Amino acid sequence: MAAETSAAWPLADAALEQELLDLVQQASHYRQLKKGANEVTKTLNRGVSELVILAADTQPLAILLHLPLLCEDKNVPYVYVNSKTALGRACGVSRAVISASITTNPASDLMNQIRAMKDKVERLMI
Repeated sequence: MAAETSAAWPLADAALEQELLDLVQQASHYRQLKKGANEVTKTLNRGVSELVILAADTQPLAILLHLPLLCEDKNVPYVYVNSKTALGRACGVSRAVISASITTNPASDLMNQIRAMKDKVERLMI
């Protein structure tokens, strides 16, 4: 099990995870959220992803390990949260969500919060 969790890096601590989930919830209300590995892959390929949130308890984790590589290619920060159930709730769905992408909208009121969160996530990756 330890090997599985080490692949889930960088992992948000409890406080950052709560902030991330709050931001995901707001992004969902602003229609700036894509859920699921396929949708996240599309936002990255289209260059509209600001931040990618992945679930560390995904089984098998390998089904989303292509995303960090794609994020690095596209210079998009990514971060793991502990629970796909919590991520799903933050996305406003009753199912578990293994990955979510907060998308770009320069006119959005959320841009400052997204920018601040990206800075925090990028500091985790150093």
